[in-house]
Amino acid sequence: MGKKILYAAYGSNINLEQMAYRCPNSTVAGAAMLKGYELQFRYHATIEPNADAEVPILLWKLEAQDERFLDRYEGFPKYYRKEGITLELNGESVEAMVYIMNGDRPLESPTAEYYDIIEQGYKENGLDMSYLETALAEVIQSENLEMEEQKQKRCEICCIMAFM
Repeated sequence: MGKKILYAAYGSNINLEQMAYRCPNSTVAGAAMLKGYELQFRYHATIEPNADAEVPILLWKLEAQDERFLDRYEGFPKYYRKEGITLELNGESVEAMVYIMNGDRPLESPTAEYYDIIEQGYKENGLDMSYLETALAEVIQSENLEMEEQKQKRCEICCIMAFM
């Protein structure tokens, strides 16, 4: 057995069944709160810096082989990048690795299946569901605003064309 790293999961990798399949040598180190970030959906889950926010996470101990499996699953380095973070676990400061989505993708609702996988992970690990629900509500609100703006633009174009 090689050296293990701590990995901070906030999305589908908090689901115990998925991680058991994806990374069979990984073990849960514990749940914690990652301060200074907020959970967002950009079709898939990601976290973004926000000094006034926090995100529930599940810390995993990963062997090198499991980290390689996760790199492939997460689309590292193109879709997600890795960053080092410091957080508190059981009263101690620890260093962990986290995947954060690359690029400036717009907020976008996840599929129901993907959301359900994350929701199951929240429930089975006793995480506060309000963070997950807030992230979904914010993306739905953003999409509704975008649809209203598009509808308004179409109406303006129709009005202009009617007077030509």
